[in-house]
Amino acid sequence: MDIPKKMKAVILMGPNHFEVREVDTPIAGPEDVLIKVEATAICSSDVSLIDKPWAMQPPYGEFIIGHEYAGVVAALGETVDEFQVGDRVAVEASYGCGRCMNCRLGNYTACLNYGNLERGHRANGFTTNGGFAQYTANHINTVHKIPDSLDFKEAALVTNLGCVLYGYQTTGGYIVGDNVVIIGPGPLGLVSVAAGRALCAGKIILTGTRDERLEMGKAMGADRVVNVKKEDAMEVVMEETNGLGADLVIESSGAEKGLQTAIEMSKRMGKVLLLGYPEEPVSANFSIMGQKNIHIYSVRGEGWANCRRGVSMLARGEVSLKPLATHSFPMDDVQEAFDTFTGRIGGAIKVIVHPNA
Repeated sequence: MDIPKKMKAVILMGPNHFEVREVDTPIAGPEDVLIKVEATAICSSDVSLIDKPWAMQPPYGEFIIGHEYAGVVAALGETVDEFQVGDRVAVEASYGCGRCMNCRLGNYTACLNYGNLERGHRANGFTTNGGFAQYTANHINTVHKIPDSLDFKEAALVTNLGCVLYGYQTTGGYIVGDNVVIIGPGPLGLVSVAAGRALCAGKIILTGTRDERLEMGKAMGADRVVNVKKEDAMEVVMEETNGLGADLVIESSGAEKGLQTAIEMSKRMGKVLLLGYPEEPVSANFSIMGQKNIHIYSVRGEGWANCRRGVSMLARGEVSLKPLATHSFPMDDVQEAFDTFTGRIGGAIKVIVHPNA
């Protein structure tokens, strides 16, 4: 594959300021593949770190943002025999150092050497350059082959599915027959519906404030949707669970009262999974949590190889993320793409940028 020495990329220049610039095309390291990026999705995490730097973020003027992407293998590192040039691939963001205790136990998204390049940690789009670029280099442990039947726009969203599956696994991983409540019909909330249905959950109840998102949730497998502006969500949950509460409540709204609401909706010995996080500290009644023996879980990233599982689900048609990819833009229009995502223009859910379009 003919690889140019220069490429276009989205460079973060300062708070809420990025530019499309020409930079050197990266070179694959010994255990890397160079990927020609065909689709990169905008995530709320991108919006957050553009506004305010995250821990260990590269300097302004150098940092290429973006962590949800898919493309084609363009070149191989000198030791790589797991892939071939031309392979279609999706990625996950995190590659742990491999030497700390968390990584040795498989918890690479919680690497104790987070951001330490000298010790081998990489998180593309967070601590190292990411996918809003025509080419990017990924360690082979973060790359997953995808079938021809899976288009790049949907493949770019596999990190969303991987994150949700990681969350389900963290809470115990056996969802069959469990009643699940999902608070917030954002991308992760909607993916939680689809994954919960594929994992044969009992009743799936989705709550939110936007009818169009709730209708999308219904199409993706929710048994009951509740617009909290029109109905009492707590009453609905108790009615649908025979007064017991949910086995699992997934808080994906990031709302100030989300955690408290999730605790109240849980049954005794129920579980709460946090996928959405408020920007500021919040309060919750932990005495209720103690009285009802409720367990709270949180996850970071797409750990325990769940992107690989996500690719399998997508390839087999058990889950479809196609409805979430609502808008597409070439990279030269990346500002319009972000404006569309943050403003939810035209009902935008996930907005895709095509670096090589």
